[in-house]
Amino acid sequence: MSEFSFSDHSHRRFNPLTQTWVLCSPHRAKRPWLGQVEEAANEQRPAYDPQCYLCPGNRRATGAQNAQYSSTYVFPNDYAAVHAAQPDCTRAALAQVAGTQAIGELFQAESTLGQCKVLCFSPRHDLTLPELSVDEISAVVRAWQQIYTSLSEDPDIRYVQLFENKGAMMGCSNPHPHGQVWALSDVPSEPAKEIASLLAYRQAHAEPDACLLCSYVAAELANAHAPPTNRVVLQNDSFAVLVPFWAVWPFETMIVAKTHVANVSQLDTQQVRDLAAAMQALTIRYDNLFQCSFPYSMGLHQSPTATHPDAGCCHLHLHFYPPLLRSATVRKFLVGFEMMAEPQRDLTAEQAAARLRAQDPIHYKTRTT
Repeated sequence: MSEFSFSDHSHRRFNPLTQTWVLCSPHRAKRPWLGQVEEAANEQRPAYDPQCYLCPGNRRATGAQNAQYSSTYVFPNDYAAVHAAQPDCTRAALAQVAGTQAIGELFQAESTLGQCKVLCFSPRHDLTLPELSVDEISAVVRAWQQIYTSLSEDPDIRYVQLFENKGAMMGCSNPHPHGQVWALSDVPSEPAKEIASLLAYRQAHAEPDACLLCSYVAAELANAHAPPTNRVVLQNDSFAVLVPFWAVWPFETMIVAKTHVANVSQLDTQQVRDLAAAMQALTIRYDNLFQCSFPYSMGLHQSPTATHPDAGCCHLHLHFYPPLLRSATVRKFLVGFEMMAEPQRDLTAEQAAARLRAQDPIHYKTRTT
């Protein structure tokens, strides 16, 4: 029998951040595709759309009017998922939907409070993140810092999630470049799993500054010197962009701070610019991969708030989860085995990183030849 090959043979990879596994089946990338084909995201849009709820000066669906903004713009989400005040979910209230059997063991619920905000990245309706300048993306990062710091001071907020859904394929309801902020009274499940792993790693190493992600990014930067182990897409002085060893989505990436930074508010001026440059460089490569406006969901994982008791063990990183697999019109679906058992991918992390590294650093829309 031939020697095991990670490029040809099925295997599972472990995610130490979430304590989960992903099945990798690289040979399946060769199978023919007769399934669903999406519409390529390349529509032309005007710089200003009078019908857009997010463009400067326009009225939103609720009647509120946007400012005539010229950079970033933040406002409360008119259709917030959570609210700052509502009644407690009492045992009697729970009994109305759960009955009276096994309440507290099999049937649990709790009231969730919070705030939701919208952050417009630019007044331009026709641009997306990879088409903004580093200075413009730096303004987005500074807005994140201000929002995160402000919400961290609210005693009712215990978690702040900054994120962006890009493209209709990812459920984005408006193409104007924008992200969202959901701030909650409790830490949600996914970041809670990561924080538990970061805490466990620090305790297992019996060192006050031991950090899972500090060790991981250092290992990946060392791995980058040999092609078979290189999962780094690009890097600058402050951040590394890489396809994680345990990636689930075909071209999933992480932007990880090279030094231990707990949250976005701790970034200095140069680190803000370096993060903006890394975001721009990555998203340009995404768009260039299939010559389209590449959809994704992106979010920051960091300390839940600046004052959270576990803030010291947290390490700032951004997750990018893009669905496209083979082309601008063929996407990855998490169905069947992935819903019933565990995630599965065809393309290996190393193959995905190599394809992203090979992309031109200049956006395809602005090339002169």
